[in-house]
Amino acid sequence: MKFGIFTSLGNTTWERLLALWRHAEKSGWDAACVTDHFMPNTPDRVGDMLEGWTTLSALATAVPRMRVGTIVLGNTYRHPAVLAKMAATLDVVTGGRLLVGLGGAWQQNEHEAYGIPFYTVPERLARLDEACQVLKALWTEPRASFSGRYYQLTDAPLMPKPVQKPYPELMIGGGGEKVTMRLAAKHADHWNCWGGPETHARKRKILDDHCAALGRDPKTLLRSANMPVVISDDAAEVRRVVEGLGKRMGWQEEFTRDLVLGGSVAEVRDKLGRLRDAGVDMLFVPSFVPANLERHLDGFMADVAPAFR
Repeated sequence: MKFGIFTSLGNTTWERLLALWRHAEKSGWDAACVTDHFMPNTPDRVGDMLEGWTTLSALATAVPRMRVGTIVLGNTYRHPAVLAKMAATLDVVTGGRLLVGLGGAWQQNEHEAYGIPFYTVPERLARLDEACQVLKALWTEPRASFSGRYYQLTDAPLMPKPVQKPYPELMIGGGGEKVTMRLAAKHADHWNCWGGPETHARKRKILDDHCAALGRDPKTLLRSANMPVVISDDAAEVRRVVEGLGKRMGWQEEFTRDLVLGGSVAEVRDKLGRLRDAGVDMLFVPSFVPANLERHLDGFMADVAPAFR
């Protein structure tokens, strides 16, 4: 397995992010990603929020070893041709270390505040389908033309091309079982979803079935999970994280208990083993939970990760 962190760009500072990413690089993490929002998802919408792509570009130059990327870009925020150019450039700058995570977008109040069309769920996913085709065409063809319902290209060049061949690693994020996961099977190198071993064990067959329907070997699709890590012998500490996360995100208790990778070292190892058995190749740990994050990250890297590499 491989292990990465991803960092929310809200309620933090540039200095804090830079220190965290440098610490992750030094302590052996494989990858680091940023989120993609313009404002907090709160009723008052007040609070600092760094922009994802520009922040990623700056962070990427400070960590020369790790893969760097996005969990995940909202497709509605940038025309895919513009994103293709941005991604190709950053792949060149990083020497081929870019992971392009993309999703349909979900934060409605953000769209409304900035005047960005939100569309319906089916249209957002249809746009994501076309966007993946636009990205690949621009990354691989000398001049790309595309005639879709939502996006069009006419003899469009993109130079320089990305360093990674045929194109940067493309990840689709989202757990929607009928459409989003089918799009991952159709377009992506990598599928990412929140959830623990029970969630991924159930979704594994769904994703495999989508691959089979499309004639794709499911083993060619890397799978990653987002799970907060809380290494502690104090069951009350783990419970506080589970309850707080569920309340914050509006998740059901059963899902959140499965989601949090918490407990003693032995308990965390056991749960991570079950996640691996569910077909997950990579774990991403979010930076916004729990408190004393570096202690949990360092404990995980020292006492848990080696057994799974």
